[in-house]
Amino acid sequence: MRLPAFILKALAVGIIASQTSPDNPRNHHNVGPERFTMRVVAGALGNPWEITWGPDGYLWVTERSAFRVTRVNPADGSKHVAVTLDDAYQSVDQDGLLGLALHPDLLKQRGRDYVYIAYTHDVDPGQGVTRNLRVRQYTYDRSSQSLKAPIDLLDGLPAWDDHGGGRLIVGPDGKLYLSRGDHGANWLANACYPIRSQELPSADEVHARDWSKYQGKILRLNLDGSIPDDNPILNGARSHIYSYGHRNPQGLVFAKNGTLYSAEHGPSTDDELNLIAAGGNYGWPLVAGYKDDRSYAYSNWSASSPEPCATLKFSSLNIPASVPQTKESSFTGEFVAPLVTFFTVPPGYSLRDSGTATIAPAGLDLYTSKKIPGWADSLLVTGMRTGAIYRAKLSRDGRHVDGEPFEYFKAATRYRDIAINPDGLHIYASTDDHGATMGDRGQTAGVLANPGAILEFTYAVK
Repeated sequence: MRLPAFILKALAVGIIASQTSPDNPRNHHNVGPERFTMRVVAGALGNPWEITWGPDGYLWVTERSAFRVTRVNPADGSKHVAVTLDDAYQSVDQDGLLGLALHPDLLKQRGRDYVYIAYTHDVDPGQGVTRNLRVRQYTYDRSSQSLKAPIDLLDGLPAWDDHGGGRLIVGPDGKLYLSRGDHGANWLANACYPIRSQELPSADEVHARDWSKYQGKILRLNLDGSIPDDNPILNGARSHIYSYGHRNPQGLVFAKNGTLYSAEHGPSTDDELNLIAAGGNYGWPLVAGYKDDRSYAYSNWSASSPEPCATLKFSSLNIPASVPQTKESSFTGEFVAPLVTFFTVPPGYSLRDSGTATIAPAGLDLYTSKKIPGWADSLLVTGMRTGAIYRAKLSRDGRHVDGEPFEYFKAATRYRDIAINPDGLHIYASTDDHGATMGDRGQTAGVLANPGAILEFTYAVK
């Protein structure tokens, strides 16, 4: 029996991450000094995936496995379901109802009360499962507090059972940005599928609306789903692709000046915070994190020869001789290095002896207020695997990270996404209702705290 990818991942991560070696950079907790109080705003949510502060003062939430867009009142936790999808498909931890983005003119009486969602659906129900990802626009009806008039903007985007990306955001340029993962290719149950993050479509493929190479990319769409005229030309073609060479970017946020940042899963080390540039190549799978040859080399299982991949047993620690390996330093193409990683390991580090050093980043937001001293212009990223939220202080120009990230809100939970109240004093996080995370001493937590919930962290003003 072939186990689903998410079960294999939990087993693999649990075996390695249960070790708590002192040289594992993930175990060096740089805890922030600020004090916060915590309360549960709402519970019993179906894997709340996206959480966004709305112009109505509500938290807009997508419930990944319940297929609902739900508005949550942060004052009393009351829930108002705006829409329930009847055609979404979910069977594992990387599919279902994913990203949500609000039009900047929502509730401003300008006739553009639009809400955008991204979700997976089965192309041919009853004929086996063929996942696609769809981007859809709804119109919010204030009188009924519901989403109506659905319009599918972009469909036929390839989807799979792992590394789905799916974050959605409207930029200051009025374009829609969507993250896509590499489908978990070359990893666990999907080890024999080739990674396509470096592949780019030809002009003929774009003309034919063949989106099969949109894996491991960040896409940029017009609000009607079409290709913007100023998107970068890559491989001689202009497509929806804005940047490429990504593994699994699950966090996107814009600064007011239009700078786009992303949070991205690494393999066993080197989760990334990236500054996204038009046409930029972020290296995956040839580079993970920095181009430094530390505990990562690209092992291309799909190219195993003479022994075919299908006959091999996948292991991230024991690479068969038939699987070709490529060092990061041998990659000579254009490469955009990350702002910071969680975490790059020291030279000579042993994954077998010291464990993985990932946080499994998901949600990302930008704190701009001055209400919490020293926090202005800080990226906040959620760590699902470590049960913590991290703060990375940006340089004045926003193009670098100053110092090491700080760790906050440590608990036995999986923080999925994050939102910030405009008052600058309240921070909200959504949590998965199951999955692996870590306790205070780096051990695998058997029971999650506050699963399927929205949590509020309030700064304790001195």
